[in-house]
Amino acid sequence: MEVPGFGTLILIFSITILFTLWVRKRRKSGTPPGPRPLPLLGNILQIDFKNIVKEFVQLGSQYGPVSMVYLGQNPVVILNGYDVVREAFVDNGEVFNNRGKLAIAEKSFKGYGVIFSNGDRWKQMRRFSLSTLRNFGMGKKSLESRVQEEAKCLAEEFQKKGGVPFDPTFLLSLAVSNVICSIVFDERFDYEDKEFLSMLALMQESFRIVTSPWAQIFGLAPDLLMHFPGSHHKVFKNFDKLREYVIGKVKLHEKTLDENCPRDFIDCFLIKMRQEKDKPATEFNDENMFVTVLNLFFAGTETTSTTLRYALLILLKYPDIRKKIQDEINKEIGQIRCPTVEDRLKMPYTDAVIHEIQRFADIVPLGLPHSTNQDIELRGYHIPKGATIFPMLTSILKDEKYFKNPQKFDPGHFLDDQGNLKKSEAFIPFSIGKRVCIGEGLARMEIFLFLTSILQKFDLKSNMEPEDIDISPVPNSASNSPRPYMLYMNHC
Repeated sequence: MEVPGFGTLILIFSITILFTLWVRKRRKSGTPPGPRPLPLLGNILQIDFKNIVKEFVQLGSQYGPVSMVYLGQNPVVILNGYDVVREAFVDNGEVFNNRGKLAIAEKSFKGYGVIFSNGDRWKQMRRFSLSTLRNFGMGKKSLESRVQEEAKCLAEEFQKKGGVPFDPTFLLSLAVSNVICSIVFDERFDYEDKEFLSMLALMQESFRIVTSPWAQIFGLAPDLLMHFPGSHHKVFKNFDKLREYVIGKVKLHEKTLDENCPRDFIDCFLIKMRQEKDKPATEFNDENMFVTVLNLFFAGTETTSTTLRYALLILLKYPDIRKKIQDEINKEIGQIRCPTVEDRLKMPYTDAVIHEIQRFADIVPLGLPHSTNQDIELRGYHIPKGATIFPMLTSILKDEKYFKNPQKFDPGHFLDDQGNLKKSEAFIPFSIGKRVCIGEGLARMEIFLFLTSILQKFDLKSNMEPEDIDISPVPNSASNSPRPYMLYMNHC
């Protein structure tokens, strides 16, 4: 047997000392508990990136509501449970409200826009975006009428299927996207518009890659992996094409802009840019406009359309629940007029089902990552400045403390003994605190109006028996989306 050389022994000894110092420093610092990390690598060899949601939930079960792992040299704090997420994002929101690093987003957006920005830029972009969305009808009758019109267009497309089985994914995305397009671009697109269809396909492909295990692996060494092949390059190419699309829309707006009569979000941003053109440090510039528009376009399409797609699959599996919703629609709305947002107040069962769809679907189980802008103590643990924070929304939406059968689809989770809507503080599919989704009001409106409009006009059928329909999400993803399915729509 060959005896190790002196140099090898020195190397082994040095690594052992470094590892001992690493662990000792980690323990002394009072950081949250978690699996023991390796030098340089951290815990990456111990984490199954294909099942990262399950892994992070299990860490909560093993180490408590506040735990920590190291992805390479980067500390990642995992918060499991409503109480601790609220304590961080609401009670200590000023410290925890930075956006955590997502390598693909950083490479694509470079800290611009409203979703992945921080500091004063984020505050200005969020304030402007919220006020502009409200000015163009978010939460008001004017936007409600746009959703109602789009629901009619969607119903016409469903009617064209003529009882033939089809996958509703693309049609739902088109309908939902058209609503945000009416706010951002002041136009809706025909369902056969090839350019529009191409943009949606790019978004869907990018979303699938960004929420795949590869995106987590890319984040470990983005500068190195940029030099190697991988699906991340496809995302960057897609975003470049989307950017070109938005730039084209902006140029058309510049030619026809009337500062006294802004038509949409882009017009409002262009006017603000002109007002602040002499301010050298203004955040109202081309880059922030392009990225913010992409943020709204992207966020305003994917999660809502995925929720609706999940809703139809769940209602195929539970025809008795679907029948109760349709009975409530017939009683409160009838077959003549369009559903309105006000109808929701008179339809507690439908409202409870929609709440349960959002809870069960659990579209963003990890939540979007936050980070700390200074050192802070949470639950007796030291959280260092710059640590990435994952609020495990799935641990809240699937908590048996708040929902008696968390793994089962049960509208009773949101109904009291008298059949009235029962609210729950743990119902936070849009997150909580200062970074709560700015499109929450729009999404809630769309889900109710689109779903009730579909069920008012159509009965849903599947070529599978209800008991054979699988409503568990597509595996190996950081987001939850329904498995592909086909359905028939017969006119009521």
